[in-house]
Amino acid sequence: MESLIDYLVPTLLVIGTVVFMEWFAAWSHEHIMHGWGWRWHKSHHEPHDETLEKNDLYAVIFAVFAVGLFWIGSHWFWPLWWIAVGISIYGILYFFMHDGLVHQRWPFKYVPRKGYLKRVYQAHRLHHAVEGRDGCVSFGFVYAEPVDQLVRQLQDNKQKLGSKTQREEDQRAPAE
Repeated sequence: MESLIDYLVPTLLVIGTVVFMEWFAAWSHEHIMHGWGWRWHKSHHEPHDETLEKNDLYAVIFAVFAVGLFWIGSHWFWPLWWIAVGISIYGILYFFMHDGLVHQRWPFKYVPRKGYLKRVYQAHRLHHAVEGRDGCVSFGFVYAEPVDQLVRQLQDNKQKLGSKTQREEDQRAPAE
């Protein structure tokens, strides 16, 4: 006979993993993809006609990790199986929210006009409002800060980058 705890623990593991994955995805997007992993992620910030981009390799890495957890969880430590379920659910959310809704990598187009989906859409479009990897805002995929906050943050980032660029140019200029 199964008890409530037999359902509660897996449910909490899955929900907790999905929440953690949004935090981890935002963190890795900002610090890895816009950092030392830019060589792959750059393809996502440039126009292209291909169906796939180098950036998709990050999804492959997460999928391989989840498959590994499924395997370990089914053979040795059952909680890892449920964590793999959470990672997989997050991957599905990412696919629909980011690849589908925001970047229109579906065979049909849908631009949300109101509510939560509009906010996620606008937030990620603001992420792509700068050229290159510096000065971006909104690194999450499922959660998005209010758009007015992101616009202010984007303006602040552009000012900081502009003053940094000006200082670098001043340092390179020959002394008179």
